[in-house]
Amino acid sequence: SDEFCRRWCTLNDGLFSYYDSDKNANPNRSLKISEIVCLAVDLPEKHGYNYTFELYSESERLYLFGTSDPDSHKEWVKSIAKSLIPAAAEPLLRLNFERIGKLKYKDGLNLQTSKVGWFALVGSTLHAYLESSQGEKIHLRKLNELSIQQDNGVLVLVEKGRTLYIEGERKLDFAGWCGAIQEAARSGGDTLSEQQLTETDVPVIVLSCIGFITQYGLKSEGIYRKSGVNSRVAALCERFRRDARSLCLKEGEHQVDDVSNTLKRFFRELEDGLFTSENANMWLTVAASAHENSKISQYKNLLNQLPHVNKATLQALINHLYCVQCFSDLNQMNLHNLAIVFGPTLFQTDGKDYTAGRAIEDLIQHYILIFEVDEQQLKKQLEEIKAILMMHDKLNVKFPVSTFICTVYLEEKDGTIEQSIPGSMTAAELTCEVLDKRNIPFKDKEYWSCWEVCDKEEMERPLHYQERVLAILHSLGTDSHLLIKKHPGMDAMLVYLSAKSDASKHGMMKFREERSILGLGLPSGNFHDRYFILSSSSLRMYKEIRSNRPEREWPTKNLKVYIGIKKKLRAPTWLESSRKWLELCKYLCCDTQSEMKEWLAAFLSFQYDGDVWPQDGLQQTRVSRVLPDARHGNVSLIPLRGSENEMRNSVAAFSQDALSVSQSANHIGLIQDSINHR
Repeated sequence: SDEFCRRWCTLNDGLFSYYDSDKNANPNRSLKISEIVCLAVDLPEKHGYNYTFELYSESERLYLFGTSDPDSHKEWVKSIAKSLIPAAAEPLLRLNFERIGKLKYKDGLNLQTSKVGWFALVGSTLHAYLESSQGEKIHLRKLNELSIQQDNGVLVLVEKGRTLYIEGERKLDFAGWCGAIQEAARSGGDTLSEQQLTETDVPVIVLSCIGFITQYGLKSEGIYRKSGVNSRVAALCERFRRDARSLCLKEGEHQVDDVSNTLKRFFRELEDGLFTSENANMWLTVAASAHENSKISQYKNLLNQLPHVNKATLQALINHLYCVQCFSDLNQMNLHNLAIVFGPTLFQTDGKDYTAGRAIEDLIQHYILIFEVDEQQLKKQLEEIKAILMMHDKLNVKFPVSTFICTVYLEEKDGTIEQSIPGSMTAAELTCEVLDKRNIPFKDKEYWSCWEVCDKEEMERPLHYQERVLAILHSLGTDSHLLIKKHPGMDAMLVYLSAKSDASKHGMMKFREERSILGLGLPSGNFHDRYFILSSSSLRMYKEIRSNRPEREWPTKNLKVYIGIKKKLRAPTWLESSRKWLELCKYLCCDTQSEMKEWLAAFLSFQYDGDVWPQDGLQQTRVSRVLPDARHGNVSLIPLRGSENEMRNSVAAFSQDALSVSQSANHIGLIQDSINHR
């Protein structure tokens, strides 16, 4: 490449030097190895040259070097790394690393003092030698959370029971580490092991879809047989592929049939398949066998031959299908019907032969024996699912009508308006209709909003502009009402968010908790200083900054945040995050109004994926209102009832349609999650 200049380089006594030629006595420049903080090995052609590597220095400089052949490139990288890495971290040199170097970090019991660690990135694994450590591996695709706190330059890696804070002491190499680690944490390909995984080694996409179907799809007639809307299914697949952990499936926003088809499409397009191309025919051979007595032991042997991720994923999926058929009286998907659909999907066949279906039918029917399941645990799981269905039934009874007449207040409680609220009306649409009735024009920088106001608790909550109003109305108590007024802090919140590339926030706040006993708001103590970290996945509370493990943790998406002044609490300002079903109130108090607005902005940004305010202004909702799409999709539905041949032919045609190839699980917290969707 024209950008490269040929130089003669030497590495001697901890000094890396380069010269115009091997005949020159004085180097153009020399770098002390002790000043090098990072060595990065580039992919071929990244800089227009086949074999290159990058050196980052303490003085925020980047040096790019290239060789003409792979052998000399490998030798230079090995030699520089050997000079760079201390003896305590020497095992890192045996790795085929992409990036290696030192970084400051905090973890353990002391978060006040930074320590120096040595790190090497290999594929999706970050190898680390920390102080007094024998070396450890951080599996980036299995992290609970990965985020960057831009305001203080910290990369946060959250594993089960442990949080590691990597500090950006220097902008240049820290940016390189952040980009490389974020890329490595994403799904790396189309095989199971390359997906973002949970702690149980099941792909996040699989558990997300199974969890959603368990909550909202078990009563859907023909679940997994009906097709979704192709464009929406394709969009979901792409979002999961890009970053599965960041996608939160929500009722109302995502459709059951779209999610079920996303799961099937994932399995059908899976490279090497769930049963692996090497062993798939062996499974089919067992399924076709007439010796029923020996089948279970043969299936168990084949199960143990699967790679660990494949085995864990298969068990999670069969567990889910077992639960689905337990409720076949509601969804019409019995054991045989599920096998007809999932056989061709999981074995990636054309669906004309039932052998694949037979295998899936056997796995579901003999699930307890083949997977050696604890029957008491399975019974408990089914009881939890029944509780979810009962809760949904109660909620459905609670909303018997699609339109509701209510009183809405404008700016003051004195100005009342009788308003018809259709089931699909959003907070933005209600705001616009009320302002239209009073002939109030929209002005620039006026952020009219709909507020939920609780007089008794002296608190209020601005509804997000996309929130459905009818559900909020039915949940209001006698001391609460809806109010249309300007949002005084929205402009400052939008300015704050626009200046940040990541909405993560952390800092000290005062904390107090109240438990409601028989409806009485009995206090449980005074305010205490606590350190909080808010990310896209959770709000974590630590006893102090240097604490290693959080005292409490709440899912960000499930929190309702109120604003107010409660005089009896003697706090200047406060946020209240309320999960009413658990009858638990948390009061979080900030020192200043501006700080409170920043926290509110961060909450809103995470809860609505950065969509805090309509980009084109609230008034555009007057002309952009779209009724919900009630169609199931743009391809033929597989018959819900009919002969077996009809079903097989439908599945075969369905699996061969290029546009609608529908390829084809979490019980802890399902009830809590479904409650919070209330």
